[in-house]
Amino acid sequence: MNELMSQAVDLMIAGMGFVFVFLIILVFATGLMSKIILRFAPPEPATPARTPRAKPKAPTSVDPDTAEAIKKAIAQYRSRHKK
Repeated sequence: MNELMSQAVDLMIAGMGFVFVFLIILVFATGLMSKIILRFAPPEPATPARTPRAKPKAPTSVDPDTAEAIKKAIAQYRSRHKK
């Protein structure tokens, strides 16, 4: 039984060692590929500056009938929603 546990521990350490070495190689390979891509890739095109949108202009004056309708609607709303 002792020999079996010893083999299990040896196998576990070997497996973990191989995974660790593989991950280290993977990290360096990814970094190397990133540097190669940055060296040979064309530069990114410059994004144009955003131009501010023109704000729509409000009408200079409201006709009297519309103003009266707005006043009545506000008064009706306030009368229904008193605190």
